[in-house]
Amino acid sequence: MYSPTTRLLTILELLQSHHYLSGSQLARRLEISKRTVRRYIVMLQDMGIPIEAERGPEGAYYLGRGYKLPPLMFNNTEAVALVLGLLVIRAFQLPVDISAIEGVLAKTERVMPETLLEQVRALQEAITFSAAPAPTPLQPHFVSLLSLAVHKGQRVFLRYLAFNGDESARLFDPYGIVYYQGYWYTSGYCHLRKNLRTFRIDRIVALESRDQSFERQVDFNALQHVHTALATMPGTYPVEILIQATMEQVSKVLPPSAGILEETASGVIWRREVYDLDSTAHLLLRFDFPVTIRQPAELRQMMQQLAEKALRIRDG
Repeated sequence: MYSPTTRLLTILELLQSHHYLSGSQLARRLEISKRTVRRYIVMLQDMGIPIEAERGPEGAYYLGRGYKLPPLMFNNTEAVALVLGLLVIRAFQLPVDISAIEGVLAKTERVMPETLLEQVRALQEAITFSAAPAPTPLQPHFVSLLSLAVHKGQRVFLRYLAFNGDESARLFDPYGIVYYQGYWYTSGYCHLRKNLRTFRIDRIVALESRDQSFERQVDFNALQHVHTALATMPGTYPVEILIQATMEQVSKVLPPSAGILEETASGVIWRREVYDLDSTAHLLLRFDFPVTIRQPAELRQMMQQLAEKALRIRDG
């Protein structure tokens, strides 16, 4: 639980690192009410810290020009959180240069008191992550460049290598970035296709910013768009399966990207197209309710082979 002193210092840090923040933004970050935010702001102003308030429904706040915070300091809990976060980034091979992670760890350890240093090094020695390696290599600066483009509303130029090996050049307005099931995606408006598109970032072979701005859709949900893009992706095999269960039951088993689900009087119809039937067959094995494979015939044959294999294992 945060103490009032910690919240005061956190508000100062946030206002120092951002141009300005609304009362709602500060309240959400600190998990307090907007009224409590206003009370803390007044306390800081009474201490002589030049925090200015911008009138309006959101009541934005910003630090007066020229004000600088004292040197950065972490309490024990914050230092442990920082080190754990760095260890997770390193273990899961998120798109950050490994030298940057080691540099931050070294700098923070150098200024820690002995008791805290011992705790932090104990974390590094004791914790082991069972993390699968990234499916494909990813250039870290692509994620940084795209993130900045999303934030600034800045158009980019990219060269993209599709699944079938075709390469294309596109102007693209990135609306958001999503990390989903081991892959990084970016969604936005593609000027080549003149529509919304999702790209896997590891398939981008060249990327550069352009001196052109765009307006992002206010209600755009990047994660939802990635789910839809994956669910409707074209493939070699059109799959149609009748599942005798409710939509609620099926949704607990199938991920949002699994395909299109339609609730009917007979049950839920699951449709999608895939290049490889293996993952679909293994998803079906997780169902505890009856299913009917309407198409393709190859999937029915694959399920038959899996059933025969299971019987051979059972019988020894």
